[in-house]
Amino acid sequence: MIYTPSEQILKRYAKVMVRFALGGGNGIKSGDTVYLVSTEDAKPLFIAIRNEILDAGGHVITNYMPASSDRYQVSRDFYERAKPHQLKHFPKKYMRGLVDEIDHYLYIIADANPHELKGVDPKKIMEKGKAVKPFMEWRTEKENQGKLTWSLCLYGTPAMAKEARLTEEEYWQQIIKACYLDETDPVAKWKVFQKEIDAQRKKMNALSKKVDRLHVEGVDVDLWISLGEKRQWLGGGGRNIPSFELFTSPDWRGTEGWIKFNQPLYRYGNLIEGIELEFKKGKVIRASAKQNEHVLKAMIATPGADKIGEFSLTDKRHSRITKFMANTLFDENMGGPQGNTHIALGMAYKDTLVGDPAKLKKADWVKLGFNDSAVHTDIISTAPRTVTAHLKNGTQQIVYRDGSFIL
Repeated sequence: MIYTPSEQILKRYAKVMVRFALGGGNGIKSGDTVYLVSTEDAKPLFIAIRNEILDAGGHVITNYMPASSDRYQVSRDFYERAKPHQLKHFPKKYMRGLVDEIDHYLYIIADANPHELKGVDPKKIMEKGKAVKPFMEWRTEKENQGKLTWSLCLYGTPAMAKEARLTEEEYWQQIIKACYLDETDPVAKWKVFQKEIDAQRKKMNALSKKVDRLHVEGVDVDLWISLGEKRQWLGGGGRNIPSFELFTSPDWRGTEGWIKFNQPLYRYGNLIEGIELEFKKGKVIRASAKQNEHVLKAMIATPGADKIGEFSLTDKRHSRITKFMANTLFDENMGGPQGNTHIALGMAYKDTLVGDPAKLKKADWVKLGFNDSAVHTDIISTAPRTVTAHLKNGTQQIVYRDGSFIL
């Protein structure tokens, strides 16, 4: 029998998403329009969130997609049948109108078959990704104007639990703990947490004005990262639930060295394990993996995916995630004894700019070293790491060690 969380848990989850996550930690306002997207796998949470939006006075535009199964492999069927012109198709007028219409975007992750796309040519998947890139760019542009917020959350499925080698109830207990759904008022808990991470973020941003480069060291890493000009650290704010990380988008041109990852990556229905990357002059010059290396290399071959778009640190004192969840949203926020460090290859986050992103032109972003790509792939490690800030005055300061910020 499929495990379904209680109505109380679903109600609390919906409140967190609608009354906190959307609106940048403030929730939606009456009259706002929310674009709610998921598959029928997440029906209990989908309905709970839809109802909460209505209770808050909002409007809902839904994209409720059929679930994949052994009989109906929805995504796989598309890629196996689609011709080149169909892969490149993008309903520009429709998607432009959708972006203009909405105030918030909320996606519920729910996967009935994590391996559905295994064996599908990665080039086809990336071709479709490039085709729909304008939708992501238009959303980012509207977000930078302060007119759109977004968030992601997770609905556990039997297949996802199996992939993580947990029972369905164990899997859901991780979700419940991570999202503070075991609290009577989880929205209040998230607001307290937001103040804590804001204080941490302000310390990092105050120091960043003096930083030239960051040096990430450990038994499995020796990596230099250049923060770049006009950069800030971000975290919390409801963009992802849960989110315990502080992250920034560095100047990709200053990435040098090598890094290994002890956590697997799910990409295009494939499990990629034992990833190692080497950077020179900002670009990946060597990429290897112990499993599905060809998928990793195909992803990196996507324009811009051979450069860094994000660097992130998670403090173990905030995260309540203790187990591998086989999902990036949770795994990139895992706590554990050594915290969590990860990088993302591909698209940079333009809101990490200090200043108004809406005022910059494409040439300005290039000059500042913000990477651009149709993909954004987070690759994660929970191994021991020390991060040292090398300041412009020639001194050094350790900012992260043993899984915690030490500012």
